[in-house]
Amino acid sequence: MSRTNDDLPCKELVQLVTDYLEARLPALERLRFEAHLGICSGCHTYLEQMRQTLRALGRLSEDSIEPQAKERLLHVFRDWKSGAP
Repeated sequence: MSRTNDDLPCKELVQLVTDYLEARLPALERLRFEAHLGICSGCHTYLEQMRQTLRALGRLSEDSIEPQAKERLLHVFRDWKSGAP
């Protein structure tokens, strides 16, 4: 994925995918998201891969994840978001 000439960088789109798929984006943000998809084939492919993953795996409820696994996942995501190695 790369930066395109629109006002939504690919990296930001990736961060918004879950909210988009769960219809939680405000209308203006959704329009920016969809406009970007119209000009960025890499992000369009990424979105389709996420949709396929959700169809294949279904939805996990928070209660279905063992506490230790949940803590490990939260740790990894916190490190990823902060940029820690």
